[in-house]
Amino acid sequence: MNALSSRLTIDSEQAFDADGVLARHIKGYSARVVQKQMASAVSCAISGKSNLVVEAGTGVGKTYAYLIPALLSGKQIIVSTGSKNLQEQLFYKDLPALLDMLSLAPKLALLKGRSNYLCQLLLDKQLEACESHEPKVLDDLLRINQWAGQTADGDLGGLTSVSENSEALWLIASQRDKCTGKKCVHYETCFTRKARVRAMDAKIIVVNHHLFFADRILKETGFAELLPDSDVVIFDEAHLLPDIAVIYFGQQISTRSLDSLLGQIVTVYRTELRDSAQIEQLASRCISRLNGWHQHMYDVFETDWRLLMGNKNIASASWAIIEELKALESLLCAHIGRSETLDECTEKLVTFSSKMGVFFQCENNQAAYSIDYGHRYLTLSIAPINVARECEKLFDAQTSWIFTSATLQINRDLSLFTKGLGIDKSQKIILDSPFDYRSNALLCVPRHLSKVSNHEAAVRDLLDVSVKAINAAKGRTFILFTSHRMMNAVAARLQSRVNYPLLVQGQGSKQSLMKKFRQLGNAVLLGTGAFWEGVDVRGRLLSCVIIDKLPFVSPSDTLYRARAENVSRNGQDPFTSISLPQAVISLNQGVGRLIRDESDRGVLILCDNRIVNREYGEAFLNSLPPMSRTRDIDKVVDFLQQIK
Repeated sequence: MNALSSRLTIDSEQAFDADGVLARHIKGYSARVVQKQMASAVSCAISGKSNLVVEAGTGVGKTYAYLIPALLSGKQIIVSTGSKNLQEQLFYKDLPALLDMLSLAPKLALLKGRSNYLCQLLLDKQLEACESHEPKVLDDLLRINQWAGQTADGDLGGLTSVSENSEALWLIASQRDKCTGKKCVHYETCFTRKARVRAMDAKIIVVNHHLFFADRILKETGFAELLPDSDVVIFDEAHLLPDIAVIYFGQQISTRSLDSLLGQIVTVYRTELRDSAQIEQLASRCISRLNGWHQHMYDVFETDWRLLMGNKNIASASWAIIEELKALESLLCAHIGRSETLDECTEKLVTFSSKMGVFFQCENNQAAYSIDYGHRYLTLSIAPINVARECEKLFDAQTSWIFTSATLQINRDLSLFTKGLGIDKSQKIILDSPFDYRSNALLCVPRHLSKVSNHEAAVRDLLDVSVKAINAAKGRTFILFTSHRMMNAVAARLQSRVNYPLLVQGQGSKQSLMKKFRQLGNAVLLGTGAFWEGVDVRGRLLSCVIIDKLPFVSPSDTLYRARAENVSRNGQDPFTSISLPQAVISLNQGVGRLIRDESDRGVLILCDNRIVNREYGEAFLNSLPPMSRTRDIDKVVDFLQQIK
C-alpha cells in the first residue's frame, strides 16, 4: 500500500470513529465496526484500482461507507443506483450532508436517462399539431409548455401539474433517435445536452443502472452518449445488475415505436410529398398488417416466441409484416433526398425490419426470445442466456468497480453474483447487520398451512393468518405477494374482515401509496414485486410483513426456460443453479422491509411451509437475518401486541 493509499484509508476510517467527523455532526451517532470495515475496503479498492463486492446487511450504513472514501479520494466517481428514488436521495440529501461535514465542495451532477428530460423541439412539434390531439392530451401539453418556461433542468420528475401516466409525456420526452443534434434550434438550451455538460465537468455523478448500461453499450458501438469515463464506478443495489445487463446486452423492439414511425411516414406524405400517393398506401398497408398481427398475438397471449413458431397463422402474419415493410423500404429509397424527415424515417425503417426479421428467425440458441404484452402494443425481446462474457469486457481494468447491496449472497457465498457478471476475481466481503434480530424480530411459518399450489386453500390460510396479525399489530402491516392474482383475491376478501385502511397496489403510484401508508399510521398495504424492495418505513409504522410464498420464478418464464435448457445441457440442475438462488435473493429483499433501524421491532410471517419441510429450505434460512423463530401464530400475536 503506497503512502497516498494509506492516507486515504486512515482518513476514511477516522471519519467513522466515536470522535470522528460523523459523531461531531450527527446527533446520537453510534460507531459501527462493520461500517468502518466497509469504508476501509472501499478505500483500498479505489486506491488500488481493484474490484470489490460487498454484501452489507441492513444497518451497516453502506451509503456513507462508500461515499466518504469516494469523496476523500478526489477522483471522478460515478455512483449508480437501482432506482430514481435512491438516486435523488443521494444527490439531494446524503451528498450535501457529507460535503458539509467534510468541508468539501466538488461539483456534483444528477443524470437521468434521456427520456426523463423534456425535448423542446418535440414539444414545439406537438403544439403545432395540436388539432390532432385529444382534449386531455392537448391540455397536458399546454401545462408542460407553461412548465417548460420555468424549469431550470427540464427534468420531467419535477413536473407536478401533469399525471405521471399522461400520454403527453411520451410525446415530448427526449429520444436519441429523434435528436437532430447541432441542427436543432434549441441546441444551446437543450436540457439533455446541458445535463451531459454538467456530468462531464463533475467530480461525483449520480446515475441509475439503466442509464449506466445504456450509455456504456452505446459507447461500445462508437456513439458517445451522456457519461464520461470515470476513475471509479460504485453500484449500489447491485443485486439488480444481472437482470438489467440481460436487457441491455439483448435487443428490444417496440411495436409502438414501429406504429409511430409508420404514422410519421404517412404524415410526411400528407405534408411534404403529396405527389407520391403510393407512400401513404404502402405505409397504411403496413399499419394494417401490424394491427392484424397484434390481434393474432393477443388471441394466443404466449410469451415464448419459440413456442409460437409452429403456429401457421402467426408465422404467416409475421412474415407478411416483413414483406410489407421491405416493400415500403424499397419505395422510400427511391425518394431519398426529397425530404430530410423521410430520409430519417427510411433509415429507422430499415433498422426495424432487420431487427424484426432477426427476431422472427429465432436462430440464436444462446438467447431467449420473448414477447411482453402491453395495453395495445408489444415488446419483442432477445435476451442472452449468459451475460458474464459481455460484462467482463464492460468492467475494464482502468476503472475501480465497487458493487454493494444488502442481498448478494446464497448460503454465505457471493460467487453466484460475481460469476454471473464476469467479476469472479474481485475481492468479496460479507458484512452482517449490526441489528439485534434475535431480540427484535420474529420469523413465523404457521403450522397447518395448505399447499401453495392449492390456490383457494392458500387464499383462506393467508386471510386467516393476516386477520390475526393485522389486528394484533393495529394495522401497520405489509402483505407482499408473488402474483397479482393472489393479491387481488386476498384484497377482495380482506376488506370485510379488518377495520384498518387497505392500500392495494394499482390504486395509485408507488410513491403515493407509501405516502398514504405513512400518513395514516395504521394502514395495511398489499403489493407485488415493486414493493419487495426500495421501500423504507422506519419505526412502529411498520410492525409486520407477511409474504404469501417463496418467490420462485415461474417455470414458464421464457428467459428462465432458455437458461434451464442451457444448464441442463451442461449436466447441471436448473433448480439449484438458477431458480433457488434467484428466489433466495428475492425473499431477502422482501424480508428487508421489516427492520430498518436498530430500534425497530417486528414480525415476518411466511405462509409457505416448504421453507421448513423441504431440504432446500436451509438455503433460505441460512441467508436470512438471524431472527427468532416460531410456528405458533399465538406467539406472533403476543409479540405484536407488546410493540409500543
